[in-house]
Amino acid sequence: MILEMKQISKSFGPVNALDDVTFTVGNAEIHGLLGENGAGKSTLMNILGGALLPNEGQIFIDGQLIEEMTIHKSNALGIKFIHQELNLVNDLMVYENLFLGQEITNRAGMLDIKAMIARSKEVLVRIKVDINPVEIVSNLEPSRKQLVEIARALLFESKLIIMDEPTTALTNKEIEILFEIMRSLRGHGLSIIFISHKMPELFAICEKYTVLRDGKFIETGYFKDINEQKATNLLVGRSIVETQEVQEKSDSPVAMQVAGLTSKGHFKDISFDLHKGEVLAITGLHGDGRGELSEALFGARQVIAGTVTVRGKHLKLGNIRDVMREGVGMVPRNRKERSIIKDMSILNNLSIAFFIAKHNKFFINKKEEVERFKRNQKITDIRVGNVDDDITSMSGGNQQKVIVSRWLELNSDIYILDNPTQGIDVGAKFEIYKLISELARNGKSLIIFSAEFPEIYKIADRCLVMYEGHINAELDRAHLTEVNVMYYATGANKEGINGKNFK
Repeated sequence: MILEMKQISKSFGPVNALDDVTFTVGNAEIHGLLGENGAGKSTLMNILGGALLPNEGQIFIDGQLIEEMTIHKSNALGIKFIHQELNLVNDLMVYENLFLGQEITNRAGMLDIKAMIARSKEVLVRIKVDINPVEIVSNLEPSRKQLVEIARALLFESKLIIMDEPTTALTNKEIEILFEIMRSLRGHGLSIIFISHKMPELFAICEKYTVLRDGKFIETGYFKDINEQKATNLLVGRSIVETQEVQEKSDSPVAMQVAGLTSKGHFKDISFDLHKGEVLAITGLHGDGRGELSEALFGARQVIAGTVTVRGKHLKLGNIRDVMREGVGMVPRNRKERSIIKDMSILNNLSIAFFIAKHNKFFINKKEEVERFKRNQKITDIRVGNVDDDITSMSGGNQQKVIVSRWLELNSDIYILDNPTQGIDVGAKFEIYKLISELARNGKSLIIFSAEFPEIYKIADRCLVMYEGHINAELDRAHLTEVNVMYYATGANKEGINGKNFK
């Protein structure tokens, strides 16, 4: 399929989401669509998918003008959209989600459940995923749900697939499998539009790129002709100068002491000190217990042994509110499932932690709430139209800034950030990195859970590497290399989990 979108413009009231954008994708091509959150990528793809009508512009498929694209017409043309926001029904089984709206029926008009389960097995095997078609979707991990979305796009005949941040919740192994599938699809003549904020992925899988910024077309070309720095500059419209302000904090007072923390089936005997003004990274590979550890430190997961001490006082780990009131805040992973409250406004989403931990009045004062928002907006550069709009009206990066601001408002002493830059663009990432450094300079202590080594190296003073539920190594700045991290994250050290610690 050859796609041509010419001079597309779209406005929402006074806001111009797209302004005279031209976008072309060739036959059997993997094309990277780049842009910061709010650049217009999703709007352009929603127009292609028929969910939105442009104010101006034309769409051509294989040279033929498509009048008033609709969702039905887009599907009929073989255009499939794997959305960043998962569109699965949690209460249905996997096969029911795969065939939702396109169910197979027998001659009597009844649902042919056996046929749908068999077809589901075929497509899941094709993408090398061991998921039972009759499993209830709510029981699946976020990464598995993402793979079900991908399977649904491959189940029916497609000519062009739009993948909007498909790797956000995937493990490295799952990403490799996805890329194998994408290359296979390209080999069979399919075109793919790949939207991602992860530069290494874009350079690894895409031939061509198109950059949008502030709703405008900026540039198109071949990835082989640019590097990551050039791509970053195109995205943000300026050159980002990254500074590293990491230093030894071992002489600083201890802000948090973790001793022997154990959660059955997830992690065991976790012990470490977090110093005042320190940025401590905790990393590893999928299944190492990191996510569960972050939850336990915030009181959101049961532990069977161990203590967490702040200012000489043991935290009541079974009570999140008590942990918050003792000066610990947390930005969880998977913003869409664990942070934003979709049915609440932007304003209320920012204020909810304050209401729980500090609000002691009978009524909510809207004026005070707006003042809190404006104060945090200056710090995190939240870009918003109307604060009373639902938070889902915002781009992913701005949603994340609201969630970060939610915890900044509590002025916590300790911040637990679990994948804080997941699914946001390079500009928003840079702003969060700056904020982390500023918080540390002001004496706050931070624990960053991340699997991305470049991110860890930019911001961490020290790094703990987990393997199979244990801390396998402690790396200071002198020994913080990607080779060392992978060596311990994979358990390659011959001495096992009691191997050498670098200090």
